Amino acid sequence: MSTSHVLLGLLCAGPQHGYELKKAHDERLPRAKPLAFGQVYATLGRLERDGLVAQTGQDREGGPDRTSYALTDAGRQRLDEWLAAVEPPAPYVSSTLFAKVVVSLLASGAAAATDYLIAQRAAHVARLRELTAVKTARDASAGDVVAADYAIAHLDADLRWLQTTLARVTDLHQEVIT
Repeated sequence: MSTSHVLLGLLCAGPQHGYELKKAHDERLPRAKPLAFGQVYATLGRLERDGLVAQTGQDREGGPDRTSYALTDAGRQRLDEWLAAVEPPAPYVSSTLFAKVVVSLLASGAAAATDYLIAQRAAHVARLRELTAVKTARDASAGDVVAADYAIAHLDADLRWLQTTLARVTDLHQEVIT
């Protein structure tokens, strides 16, 4: 995820300060990793430096000064370019799951890799249950459901890979050690 682009998108609603942007991020992307305040302010600093946002004023509502930022024309253009760019599929396998299986085979053998795959499958199934509960909850928002569907689809793909790999552990072990 590009934090800078998400913040630019959130600023389309109008000028906001860092606290409001963090809150909007966490509400609009309910299943994404929450942003740290430091990350928001550091990103706003870079966006301002690059001319993509501009300060619009400060207020103090019973607390510290809060600087509001607004999207500039250059920021809107950058956001539009990012939104129009198709994300290419990842060219390389960079999964920790895959790396752990291969290293497990090298370091400990097929039995250890099998044990790892079984434990990982159980963890994935438990997470699927959690996400299904989230998306079927009475108070689930459309954002909750869409985010849960996205995560479920990725977990489902991982589960299919885990099952297929379990069936191939012996062959993969022979290939890895030779």
